[in-house]
Amino acid sequence: MAVPNHRLVDTNGIRMHLAEQGTGPLVLLCHGFPESWYSWRHQLPALAAAGYRAVAPDMRGYGQTDRPAACERYTILHLVGDMVGVLNALGEAQAVIAGHDWGCVVAWHCALLRPDRFRAVVGMSVPFAGRGPLRSTEALRKAAGENFNYMLYFQAPGVAEAELERDPRAALLAMLHGISGDSPGLIPRPRHSTFLEGFPPVPRRPAWLTEADLDFYEAEFRRTGFAGGLNWYRNLDRNWELTAPFAGLKIHQPSLFLGGDKDLVITTRPKQLELMAALLPNLRKSVLFAGCGHWTQQERPAEVNAALIEFLRGVDGR
Repeated sequence: MAVPNHRLVDTNGIRMHLAEQGTGPLVLLCHGFPESWYSWRHQLPALAAAGYRAVAPDMRGYGQTDRPAACERYTILHLVGDMVGVLNALGEAQAVIAGHDWGCVVAWHCALLRPDRFRAVVGMSVPFAGRGPLRSTEALRKAAGENFNYMLYFQAPGVAEAELERDPRAALLAMLHGISGDSPGLIPRPRHSTFLEGFPPVPRRPAWLTEADLDFYEAEFRRTGFAGGLNWYRNLDRNWELTAPFAGLKIHQPSLFLGGDKDLVITTRPKQLELMAALLPNLRKSVLFAGCGHWTQQERPAEVNAALIEFLRGVDGR
């Protein structure tokens, strides 16, 4: 089987690592936390075989891509700017953009802010909700009450890093199992708990995650640490401020949403799917895979690949 080509490009003031496979119309694949380009290992060859140029970056702060030290260099405008810069570096006028988890937030905002460059959008796990009426951390505190909220826990620099970096392999396995379709669910806990206390014991590694996969993720995060990805969370309020001019805008490009019916992002906020449909007037399809948790394209690679290719061919009239 062919493997991706790897290279570094200059974009938006940083050096970014790309994994690339195939030729044809460009599909840009944006990963989330705590992941890397490798999260799209099943999609790159499938899209290439279907006649597309599939490109998966290590996003800002991850993997072989630069990791700026300043927290304020991880805003949503930086992240959208990075993707626009990738198109420029590749010599492409437009792309279809797909994203999972935080990468999904980036993909939605790329489509929202630069419809001239992103002609269609695929979101996985995180429904598009637009800009809320409350500052982000205020809304999180109000919703959490006396319960633990991981995004609030991530706000203090150094705290989550110290916890996750004590044993990156164990932390990664806890996260990859704990919010997957294989997990019995997170453990409720009070506000002053630690992050990993909420994950259930791992009786066995999920079948969709091989030892080689876990080895890859562990090696990356042992080398880079977790600060780059955590800095995305530390810009929640800054992002809320920066996106004020775009409040209420809809995404008019063709769109697709894929998720799992056991994904806590979806099951804890079921009305988001209805809200999303109102904000995506050209939503072609919304699919929830049975028994699938948060790691959509890794837990259900064949189903995701089929849905992606069907959507892309519909957009291109193939």
